[in-house]
Amino acid sequence: MSETTAPDRRLRRSDDPLVALHYQLSETRRRGGLAAIVVADTSGLVVAGAGSWPLCEELAAFAPLLQEGTVDALPSRAGDLAEAVAVRTVQAGGQDVLLCYRGGQIPAELLGAAANGIARILAA
Repeated sequence: MSETTAPDRRLRRSDDPLVALHYQLSETRRRGGLAAIVVADTSGLVVAGAGSWPLCEELAAFAPLLQEGTVDALPSRAGDLAEAVAVRTVQAGGQDVLLCYRGGQIPAELLGAAANGIARILAA
């Protein structure tokens, strides 16, 4: 009789934090049916992303403004994005990063798992 062990829920792993973040975001994007998902720093630079690279860069660039809610009154691209994009602040290693996504609705449990994974990866 052979012993069975529970399968690892993570199919891909990496010791490189940027690759690990990409894997985390890719899986969240797949499961959430998202167009793109990105982790940005608070100045709007991409840390890691999954999806079309131009869209990831755009989301990262506008994430700080969208997070602050200062774009609603502006007739601009940022104002258009405010309707279709969600931004969440994640604490990672004592710093804030912005988790930003577009193109779908993420169930709270999947968003929480993504935020926890991001915090764990960046704190390592």
